[in-house]
Amino acid sequence: MPKVIISGGGTGGHIFPALAIADALKRQDENIEILFVGAEGKMEMERVPIAGYDIIGLPIRGIQRRISLANLKVPFLLIKSLWMARSILHGYKPDVVIGVGGYASGPLLRMAAWMGIPTMVQEQNSYPGITNKLLAKRAKKIFVAYEGMERFFPGEKIVLSGNPIRKQAVAITDKRSEAVEYFSLDKDKSTLFFVGGSLGALVINQAVEKLLPFICKKEVQVLWQTGANSFESLDVKLKASLPSQVKMLKFIERMDLAYALADVIISRAGAMSISELCVIGKPVIFIPSPYVSEDHQTKNALALTQKDAAILLKETEALDQIEKILEDLLDNEGKRLGLAENIKALSKPTADDDIAHHVLEYIRS
Repeated sequence: MPKVIISGGGTGGHIFPALAIADALKRQDENIEILFVGAEGKMEMERVPIAGYDIIGLPIRGIQRRISLANLKVPFLLIKSLWMARSILHGYKPDVVIGVGGYASGPLLRMAAWMGIPTMVQEQNSYPGITNKLLAKRAKKIFVAYEGMERFFPGEKIVLSGNPIRKQAVAITDKRSEAVEYFSLDKDKSTLFFVGGSLGALVINQAVEKLLPFICKKEVQVLWQTGANSFESLDVKLKASLPSQVKMLKFIERMDLAYALADVIISRAGAMSISELCVIGKPVIFIPSPYVSEDHQTKNALALTQKDAAILLKETEALDQIEKILEDLLDNEGKRLGLAENIKALSKPTADDDIAHHVLEYIRS
C-alpha cells in the first residue's frame, strides 16, 4: 500500500494544487494513504480536513519583513518543526514526500532528504522561491508549470506538468445562461470580470471605481469581486451611485459561472489564477501584485505576454491606462480572439493526473 505525505500551504495557491494532487492520487490508486503536513494556524489546517484528509501542523513561522520581536522565535520554531518532522516521518514511513510550497514544506522535505526518504517538489511560479531552489537539489522530480525552468533546477529532474487546478472552477461549458441568471445580469451585454483574489486588490478596486463612467458609456456590464478587505467600505461609498449593470460582490463562490459569463477578465497574476485562466481561454489583462516575494507575479504574467497570450499592465500605470486598453480590446474582436486562442494553447488541464502518474510510477519502480 503506497504512502505519501504532501506538505505545504499558507495560501490557496499552495493548498488547491496540493488537494488536487491528493485527489488524483486517490483516483489512480484507491488504496493509497495520504497525510498532509501544514503550518499551525494557517488555512490548510481548516481546508484539508474539510476535503477529507488528515493533517498535522508544524509550529513553523516565516520571518517578518518589519522589525519584530516575533522574529526572535523563528530559529527555535524551526528547530522544533524539524524535530516534529523527524517524528512524523519516522512514524508514518512514507514512500514519497511532496512539497507544494509554504512554510511547512521546508523543514519536512529537508528532514525527509536527511533521512533518505524520496522527495518531490511542485513549483507553481515561473520564478521559484529560495526554499524550493534549495529543496530541489535533493528532489527526485520537480514538477513545473512554465518552460525554461532549467535556469533554476536540474534539467533531468524537471517535469513540465502545469499547475493542478480546481476542476469545478474551470468547468464552464454551456453555463452562460445559468451564469446570467445566477448573477442577475444581461445576457446580451459584454461582461468585464474584475477579480483580485479572496482578500481583494486595492488597485483593481480603484480601477473599477474610475471606470464607472466608461462602463456606462460603452454599455458593458461588470462582475466585480472586491475581496473581503474592501467590500464594506465600497458598499457604503457606492451603494447609492453604483450603476445597475455593475454587480459588486465580496467573494464569488461559483467561479465557474463567473468565468463562463466573462468576455474580458482583469486579474492579479498568481500562479493558480493563471493556470485556471489558461484552461478557460478568455482574453485577460493582468495587473500583477508588485508586493509578493521576488515580484513573481510579474514574471508569471511576462511568461504569457511574451507569447501574446495576455496583456500586462503594471500596477503603477493601471489607473491611467486601463480605460484605453479596455476600449481598444472591446473594439477589436480579432485581438480578443487572438488572446483567447493563445492563452488556451498554454493550458495543461490534466496536470493533477500527470503528477499523480509520475509519483505512483516512481513508487512502483
